[in-house]
Amino acid sequence: MNFISTRGGEKVNGAAKAIVKGLADDGGLFVPESFPPVTREELEEMLPLSYPERAARILGKYLDDYDSGELLAALEAAYSKFEGDPAPLVRIDDGIYLLELWHGPTCAFKDMALTVLPYLLRRGSDICGIKEKILILVATSGDTGKAALEGFKDAEGIKIMVFYPDDGVSKMQKLQMCTQEGGNVNVVAVKGNFDDCQTAVKQIFADAEQAKILKERGYILSSANSINFGRLAPQIAYYFSAYLDLVSGGQIEMGEGVDFSVPTGNFGNILAAYYAKRMGLPVRRLHCASNMNNVLTDFLSGGTYDTRREFYKTTSPSMDILVSSNLERLLFEVCGRNAGRTADLMKEPEATEAYTVTPQEKAAVNETFDGGFANEDEVVETVYDVFCDTGYTMDTHTGCAMKVALDWFEKNKKDTVKMVVVSTANPYKFPQDVLYAVTGNDVKDSFKGIKRLHAAMAVAVPKSLSGLRDKPVRFSKTAKRDKLFEEVLSFVDGD
Repeated sequence: MNFISTRGGEKVNGAAKAIVKGLADDGGLFVPESFPPVTREELEEMLPLSYPERAARILGKYLDDYDSGELLAALEAAYSKFEGDPAPLVRIDDGIYLLELWHGPTCAFKDMALTVLPYLLRRGSDICGIKEKILILVATSGDTGKAALEGFKDAEGIKIMVFYPDDGVSKMQKLQMCTQEGGNVNVVAVKGNFDDCQTAVKQIFADAEQAKILKERGYILSSANSINFGRLAPQIAYYFSAYLDLVSGGQIEMGEGVDFSVPTGNFGNILAAYYAKRMGLPVRRLHCASNMNNVLTDFLSGGTYDTRREFYKTTSPSMDILVSSNLERLLFEVCGRNAGRTADLMKEPEATEAYTVTPQEKAAVNETFDGGFANEDEVVETVYDVFCDTGYTMDTHTGCAMKVALDWFEKNKKDTVKMVVVSTANPYKFPQDVLYAVTGNDVKDSFKGIKRLHAAMAVAVPKSLSGLRDKPVRFSKTAKRDKLFEEVLSFVDGD
């Protein structure tokens, strides 16, 4: 399959090249030249399969330059690191289900893709005949960083460097990253927010002179953020698997439409659901759930994407984002795959920090998407109400998505379409905030929060979190956003 840039001017033959490059030379994102269809018969065939087998069927449609047997083996190896089913579906109420995506090594949904990406990148390099070492740069709002570090630690021929916003992630997320093991990893805090990190990393990718300097040192750049199609593709699979679980569990009939409510910051998770729909999955609507940084909510309702607003630090920090990179891929689709139009839209924010789509483009978006958000009090109330009513404890990001789902049913009381709320993190990753929501108790220490939350939940604490207390902090450096390339060179030259 060929992959093309959302901004035109570049086409690569095969997923391997798109994955290894990460970002197109013109700054655009790689997208498949067409969406491979999944027929009803194929869906029926996947019903009895394991999660890795289902994922191999879906990914194989895009990754046709990878060996199918090797791909399945890699997926089985990746998901063997999870506790039980990698993506279980839990019935929470009449017509509402939770898709739990946090049973992996770092207790967040990013594990679903980042346990697979090392194989895709390493094998992709072999397919492309690349001999240089690979340097992966990651901007993170909390979860991607740890999942990428864990996935790539001690990977042969690969170095990985993660940048996170100083004072912009939770204490547990920071501790996960800064205690990371591995001889090929590095973590640096950036003075600013996630958008500052992401912009700085994109600038490094776009700078030909800096790429030349790195190549002279024997490295090529790649990304583990969802701008890389290799990060996005594995996420498509769990939407198919959730649907199949609804069918096999007798909750819906094959072919019946379902909705998904997805907590969203960088738009990659919900875009994967859109790609699943374009492949033929019977998705009716996608509900884009934001926190108080609700730039996407306003865009979906009004058609204008405007970052000129106050930035909030919330209890759902992985969604504290104003510049949603993956929205570019959706814009490319709704403007008729007009790369020139997409490029023009992407250039506008550089000067005005805002852009507006046409009425026709907005109508195309709203055929599938609607948006909502939850403020901090509403997140607390939602997490508390669900806990009291069902005994189920969710994290704050999932609380945003649940609030949006419940709002939908409140406005559409006669709606009988099943709703799957995507649950993106283990509640123990945000113990103080979740503890406050379910008990009203406020503690300052994360590990005390875990202990008290465990008493309230009576659910086992993941060892990967409880063991953090005794791990030494390896990384404590902070840098300004305009000094990140200097940090990159220092890391590379430290061989």
